[in-house]
Amino acid sequence: MPIEPQRIAKLLARAGIGSRRDIERMITQGKVALNGEVLTTPAFVVASLDGITVEGQTVAALEPSRLFRFHKPAGFLTTARDPGGRPTIMDILPPGLPRVVPVGRLDMNTEGLLLLTTDGALKRALELPTSGVPRRYRVRAYGEIAQPAIESLIEGVTIDGMHYGPIDAEIERRTGRNLWLTMTLTEGKNREIRRVLEHLGLQVSRLIRVAYGAIELGDLEPRDADEIPDGVVAALRKSLSQR
Repeated sequence: MPIEPQRIAKLLARAGIGSRRDIERMITQGKVALNGEVLTTPAFVVASLDGITVEGQTVAALEPSRLFRFHKPAGFLTTARDPGGRPTIMDILPPGLPRVVPVGRLDMNTEGLLLLTTDGALKRALELPTSGVPRRYRVRAYGEIAQPAIESLIEGVTIDGMHYGPIDAEIERRTGRNLWLTMTLTEGKNREIRRVLEHLGLQVSRLIRVAYGAIELGDLEPRDADEIPDGVVAALRKSLSQR
């Protein structure tokens, strides 16, 4: 299928072979070929998938991007495999899903909404901090905190030289020293919520992502997955292109 000429790494990411980084690594390892000739650079420009093979296998024709919601439980890594043998989401994905890659990561002990896609380019666009896609979390924590300290997070905070951008946070309810908070952010740095709340003197005991942009976890049960309608995916892609 003819398409707009683009770098082969980008095209294979769109085809769901993996992330651009994965594909660049495959190319340096000599696993990608065009008409039998091994490619040596991820910058090679192509206008179709015709004749492209990965590890000797023909790449399937480019299909429309597909996006899924998955309710990740705590105790699983967001990765395809772990050298240490720890459980990963691939161990518990429902049967029948196509080959998918996760959008971003949730820490092993973080639960909730994880987006999965067949399109590596869409994955990257959603993950980029410049996309500004808000992620909303519910957090259970323990400790004492004043409302002004929570509200101050909207200005951002620097911890041990690491700057975290604006976080919209509010306390849902308190029971003694236990409390639930709602927190919305756009950067999603590694362990961001846990580090910020620890900096404020709170100990996080549960962290649940409940929304990624306009896509919400809703009542999706743990370990379940369902597909986002094509119209929603198209609207999402359009909004990303306008940012």
